[in-house]
Amino acid sequence: MRNVMLGTVASLALLATAATAEEVRVYNWSDYIDEELLTKFEEETGIKLIYDVFDSNEVLETKMLTGSSGYDVVVPSGTFLQRQISAGAFQPLDMDKLSNKGNLWDVIEARTAQYDPENAHSINYMWGTTGLGVNVGKVTEALGADAPMGSLELVFNPANMEKLADCGVHFLDAPAEMIPAALNYIGEDPDSHDPDVIAKAEAVLMAVRPYITKFHSSEYINALANGDICVAFGWSGDILQARDRAAEAENGVEVAYTAPTEGALMWFDQMAIPADAPNPDAAHKFLNFILDAQNMADASNYVYYANGNKASQEFLVEDVIGDTAIYPDEATLENLYTTTPYPQKVQRVVTRLWTKIKSGT
Repeated sequence: MRNVMLGTVASLALLATAATAEEVRVYNWSDYIDEELLTKFEEETGIKLIYDVFDSNEVLETKMLTGSSGYDVVVPSGTFLQRQISAGAFQPLDMDKLSNKGNLWDVIEARTAQYDPENAHSINYMWGTTGLGVNVGKVTEALGADAPMGSLELVFNPANMEKLADCGVHFLDAPAEMIPAALNYIGEDPDSHDPDVIAKAEAVLMAVRPYITKFHSSEYINALANGDICVAFGWSGDILQARDRAAEAENGVEVAYTAPTEGALMWFDQMAIPADAPNPDAAHKFLNFILDAQNMADASNYVYYANGNKASQEFLVEDVIGDTAIYPDEATLENLYTTTPYPQKVQRVVTRLWTKIKSGT
């Protein structure tokens, strides 16, 4: 009887292992992929895809740094990726399993290498800028025909924000994006790690805090598209999604996106495999699937973000590849800045400052 029991247990263990081998768990940003690609991956590989979403790097980082996230592929932004690599949260990629890696764009790889040396732990999924989304009609009505729609003056000048408050303003709930923008506005280094410099962002943000409707990192898409707000400080592709949703709805809302003339943050979202991923082999298959030129183009054509896959560009629709808000021209690229992770002690300063700004006290 004991041998039968042991045999049964062994059989169940093998079945459990087989089930795990046919499953891959992906944790990505909300509104960030064409869901038809998820079905296509399952059909092509026979692997069941479990796909969950988050809307802030902080939420993802909490899962990663506490360990045992249960995910096989996650998508942190560059600065968070760098910190998590240092903490041992990711495993190096097995390049032999990524036959499509040659499709990556060397221009973007050169930039992402500052977060992931030699791009050993990640591939670029999407990249873009952080800037201003406006309801053109409402902003013009509030501020006049000469409204500074392409300038940080729009959201950091209290006189402008007071007039915009009635039609609604959303800011990203992302201190690693908003604090550098505030520093850039006053001529300080947006990548400063000096607590005394970072503290200068408080005056900028607290001056406009009474006029900010909400801090959120995804709700502004529909809010802009529906005309519920008139300004969002958000991510380029999100705002362009809002623009297109409004156009499709024919609701009379005209949404425009601008990377601020004073300079905008250039960010990178990287796909990586956690060190304790349950199924790293399936994770590599998912990454290689994403690296396919047509698949990556389909993703960009859906979300309206630029990607780090050079080979995909021939399959991008003109509305994406030809839009300088998505693929910036050389002059705009030169005006973009990047940031690096805050050291742990500085991160605590940033977290306290952001909590104070959000609460308005």
